[in-house]
Order: sequence, then C-alpha cells, then structure tokens
Amino acid sequence: MDWMDHLRFAFVHLRERRRQTLLTALGVAVGSAMLITTISVARGSSANVISKVIDTSPHVLVKADRVTPLVPDNIVPQAGGQVSMVVKNVTPDDEVVIKSYTGVVEAIAGVSGVSRISPFVESRVIARNKTRFTPCVLKGVVPELEADIAGLRKNLLDPNAIEELGATPNGMIAGYLLAEKLHLRYRDRVVLVTKNGEEFSATLVGRFGSGFNVKDEREAIVNLALAQRMEGIASSSVSGIGLSTSRVERAAATAALVQSATGYKSESWDETNRNVIDFYNRNAAITLVLVGFVFVVAGLGVSSVMTTVVLQKVKDIAILRSMGVRASSITRIFMLEGLMIGILGVLFGSPIGHVICHAISTIRFEATTAGVLRADRINILESPDAHLIVALFGIVIAVISSISPARKATSYMPVSILRGEV
Repeated sequence: MDWMDHLRFAFVHLRERRRQTLLTALGVAVGSAMLITTISVARGSSANVISKVIDTSPHVLVKADRVTPLVPDNIVPQAGGQVSMVVKNVTPDDEVVIKSYTGVVEAIAGVSGVSRISPFVESRVIARNKTRFTPCVLKGVVPELEADIAGLRKNLLDPNAIEELGATPNGMIAGYLLAEKLHLRYRDRVVLVTKNGEEFSATLVGRFGSGFNVKDEREAIVNLALAQRMEGIASSSVSGIGLSTSRVERAAATAALVQSATGYKSESWDETNRNVIDFYNRNAAITLVLVGFVFVVAGLGVSSVMTTVVLQKVKDIAILRSMGVRASSITRIFMLEGLMIGILGVLFGSPIGHVICHAISTIRFEATTAGVLRADRINILESPDAHLIVALFGIVIAVISSISPARKATSYMPVSILRGEV
C-alpha cells in the first residue's frame, strides 16, 4: 500500500462518521481560536506596557551612584614618595548626588546616540491643599530640556504648561490624578512639605496624564532650582540625568557607553522598568499555559473518535492484516485520520480567531484607575506567526492523540478477531 491508499482509507473512515468528525474538528477549531486570541491579547498588553514605558521614561537614566571611584582631591604629597590624605568630615545624611553636573553633561554630549539630555532632582514631599494632603514625588527639571525626554509635552493636558512652568519659578505641573486628589485647579497654590519639615509654596500651572495610574497619582514636576532648594543641595548638583536616544532599541548599548564616559551608573529604560515588564510577561505566559489546555481537551476528543473508529473497524483491520497489509500501514491510516482532523480544525480555527481578535479590538469601555495602566480598550497585537504556531501546535496535538488508538488497531490478532474473540 502506498500513501494514496492510506489517505483513501483514512478519508473513508472519517466520511462514514461525519457528525463525530466535524464535532471533533470543531473542538480543535475552538482551541485554535482561543489560543490565537490569547496570544494576540498577551502580545498587545506587553506591547502597550512597553510603549507606555518608552513614552514616559528616559531612554537612559544616569544615577548618582559611581561605578568608577573618584580620585581623592585632598592628597598631600610628602617627601620620599609618600603621600598623606586629609579626611573630610562627611556626615551619613549627605545626599548622594552628581556634583558639578555640567561637566558630566558635557561628557555625555560626546557619546554617540544621545539626542537629548535633561538633569533633574527628585524630592519626596507631602503635598497639602487646605485639609487635603498626600505624599508625592517631585521632579525638578529645566522645562525646555525635559519637554521631549519622557514624552512630557505630548502627555500634557494643558498645552502651554511647559512654557508657563519656565516662566513661573514656583510653578508645578502635577499628574491629573494627583490634582484631583488634592482638588487643585489652574493657578491654585499648594504647600509642599519636605522631609525636614520645611514648607514651600507652589502654583499649579498644568497637568499631565501618562497612562500609568501610579505616576499620575504620585508625581509632579517643578523647576530645577526649586527642587534643589527643597533638597538642600548646591545649584551645581542633581539627583540624576535623563537621556533620550536616537534609537531606542540601542538604549542598552548607549547606557554602557555613557557609564564608561562618566563613571556614573547608567541604566536603559528596559532595565529601569524591568519589574513592570516582567510582571506583564509572566501573566501572559501563565495565561497561555492555561488556555493551552483547551488543546489537550481537543486532543482527548480526537483520541476518543479514533478509538471508536478502531473498535468499529476491527473486522476490516483483521481482513486487511490477513491479506498481508503490514501493521505499520494500519498505524499510518489512523494517524492520517488524526492529521486530517487536525488540519480541518485549524483551517476553521484560524479565521475564527481572526474574527474574535477584530471584534475585541473594536470594544470600547470607560477607562478606570483601578489597574496599573489607564486604558479604554483591550490591546490586540495579531501577527501571522501566531496563526502559524497555533496551527502547527493543533495539528501536532491531533496526530499525537491518534497514536494510542493507531497502536491499539494493530495490537489485535487477526485470527482472534475473525473467530469473534474480540
């Protein structure tokens, strides 16, 4: 028997049980459609998070932690090639900052791939408006430098806030959720209380909405000079430096070059936000595994149909074996039946999955602040490779599920079957 004969036998067996064959193929189709949808939703969620992170974070963040120790500037040369060092009085409460940051900025400017540079000072304060108060993180920046570093300009809810912040020494741009919590309106004054108990007055000149609920609820932007006074550090010092790169996919390589040029620890956007990205990737992987069990159920359906066919065809199998047909040929016939069911299932499942993905992408709902991201839709990222992977997976599961019934078909002795002992 050649392969065409095997295919004819397999097709006839399935044709005789059309309803059962179609229902089994439908199980494979449902599994395929659900897995395609899940992969598309998982990829869409991860892509949305990564897009938000890129839009709201510096591509490279230069921290105040040194990786290359500074050469002490208080070494006093002595006779005989010896040196002595005068130890300065350093208190443990001193802020870890980048001193003389203008020199560091000049060194960064010479690094290939860096397009924009924005020094900043971070300060944790209590924001108070009359009887309402909440902790928040202030970021002191030079407005015209920060505007295009972390997508600040395009996330503004008040278009002229950047220019107004630059013209208002005690101005503040707050996350819109923070402004709502404090009941702040345009040009309202808010009191900022530092960790040392000092109070500074700020005026709300605008709001931003990044899409990250925690950021919009906890962060505000002020002028660099005001943040330096609040932290009690010199005007030549900053907490860190944010960088924008010409190619975001090469941010890690650019961070390594910046770290080598400055001696300060530098991180790319994906390293800084690794926890958020890993959280979404883990959730996506868990969901895929759970939905993958739908295919296992579909595989059990294929196995059930094949077992039924084997039991009904035992006499035909005995006759074929008596005529000299090899056991391997019988096995191939039933495995081809599993292959045909799998192919039929994925041919139906792939377009069904596409339709479901399209339907989900058109759904709109009211955005809430309950989750990590503010969104009014379920993000879908459908790609051809997802359909190909699912199709191959579905076919393989169907073929594997037919192995046991196929072996069972060859385990009977033809003489025993013909005598009616089976």
